[in-house]
Amino acid sequence: MRRLLVLARLSLLASLAPLAAASPSKILPLPGEVFLVAGRTAFLIPSKNSAVAVTEKSKPWVWYAPTLEKYPGKEERWLFEQLLAAGIAIAGVDVGESYGSPAGRKLFSALHAEMTNTRGYAPRPVLLGRSRGGLMLLSWAADNPEKVAAFAGIYPVCNLASYPGLAKAARAYGLATDQLAAHLPEFNPVDRLAPLVAARIPLFAIHGDADKLVPLEANSALLKQRYTALGGAMQLIVPPGQGHNLWPGFFQCAELVAFVKTYARR
Repeated sequence: MRRLLVLARLSLLASLAPLAAASPSKILPLPGEVFLVAGRTAFLIPSKNSAVAVTEKSKPWVWYAPTLEKYPGKEERWLFEQLLAAGIAIAGVDVGESYGSPAGRKLFSALHAEMTNTRGYAPRPVLLGRSRGGLMLLSWAADNPEKVAAFAGIYPVCNLASYPGLAKAARAYGLATDQLAAHLPEFNPVDRLAPLVAARIPLFAIHGDADKLVPLEANSALLKQRYTALGGAMQLIVPPGQGHNLWPGFFQCAELVAFVKTYARR
């Protein structure tokens, strides 16, 4: 298995080589800074609310994913405005379609180091995953539970077998499909919950019951079932009749905002 993982890591490092330009650019839903982390495009939308007292070493922030070309989008504008008004910054880094792979997680660790060691932000951000961003962030969280305050998801992917499916995910992991299937519990977020439970990390998700791309039962509902069975705490909101879409209720969810505000300063 060790040899398999070494080969996979080498393959992944090659496939996730820096794609960003020397002077990165990105369209953000609100004004912020775009910069490079480990050769990849990253962003930071800082809070400018001077009425919120925070120390330089404990500035709260939300870690958003996926930071692909179109994400975060205008759909997140209202949500981000609520967080910024509460003194909570938002940041993320583009790790490509890594599906939570070891190479993608390594790039995530580079952003965490940049935000905490270089920029003075809190060591334990709230993770906010939209769709496949959930797969990326939950995978990193399982490796780094001591660096996570909480996780929140908007129809988050929690299960590699459900999305993108093992055949598609295997390439990102540098493995053949049958190899990934054989070792799925070592990589799949819904199989790697014990470290998060041990660290008492609260989870939240809003996920429609008509989602066909990322089905509720195979993702957020399964996550809650397994997490609570292990003794963890998770809040799940299920809007009836909603699918994997841009319904405003996903992005203007008062419960989501309250959850993030609660844990961003812990």
